[in-house]
Amino acid sequence: MDKRLKDENLKIAIQKDGRLTEESFKALRLMGLEFEVYNRRLFATSRNFPVEVLFCRDDDIPGYIEDGVADIGIVGQNIIRESGANVTEITKPGFGFCKLVIAVPKESQISSIEDLEGKKIATSFPNTTKQYFDDQGVNIKTTTIAGAVEITPALGVADAIADITASGSTLALNDLRQIETIMETEAVFIRSDKKLPKSKEVLLSQMMTRLEAALTAKNLKYIMMNAPSESLDEIKTIAPGLDAPTVMELTKPGWLAVHAVMDENTFWSIANDLKTLGARGILVLPIEKMIA
Repeated sequence: MDKRLKDENLKIAIQKDGRLTEESFKALRLMGLEFEVYNRRLFATSRNFPVEVLFCRDDDIPGYIEDGVADIGIVGQNIIRESGANVTEITKPGFGFCKLVIAVPKESQISSIEDLEGKKIATSFPNTTKQYFDDQGVNIKTTTIAGAVEITPALGVADAIADITASGSTLALNDLRQIETIMETEAVFIRSDKKLPKSKEVLLSQMMTRLEAALTAKNLKYIMMNAPSESLDEIKTIAPGLDAPTVMELTKPGWLAVHAVMDENTFWSIANDLKTLGARGILVLPIEKMIA
């Protein structure tokens, strides 16, 4: 493998090691990229596309995109907001959902952000936190912590914290309770506002089409069933598919094969209704990709 980056290759920056890493790999592979990941490597070259994947600290990614070091990247919206980098969201790959919240010790008398006037807040997101409190008209002091923010109230370092949480379990384990949400965030693909060379723009468009096709198909299922012909109108009403179901006559008189694409949750909500209408041999199949 060439140990140097090639200028003509599209460069994608992702988190080297963290909560977005594995899902970022999955997203790239949904786009059809084939590459190997080696420990301690700073980048990997795709075997089937002129693409290089850069493994970076997540808080470096927005700056790399803005400066043109990388062409596109996958990073949390919270990181973009904290960095203040001038980048543009391309699409949301559907993972990395969490919140930046304010939390205080369970036994604390603090119950609202107004109660934090003049207090000290520990956080890994000082810019976002300070801006939020400024917008609320509450004067606070911030202490920037690189990691283990949850322990700072117990150490007497801060009166409260502003930190990322997905389920709230880490807060509970550290005897903290949430009092406010600063922002909800998820992973996004980003790029700079600068136009890329035409070859890279074409490649990026192709890759985004593949990703969107995979994401569109993610919660969709291909439903196949046999049903009596007299029930067709009612089945079409409750299972219309994307535009309309596909209907074919069976060799058994009075029976039809009905095929439809629908959201999986929708299917399960009408499954019993389909059976009541006489549908039999209902098959639920996954869809790998779908171009709408």
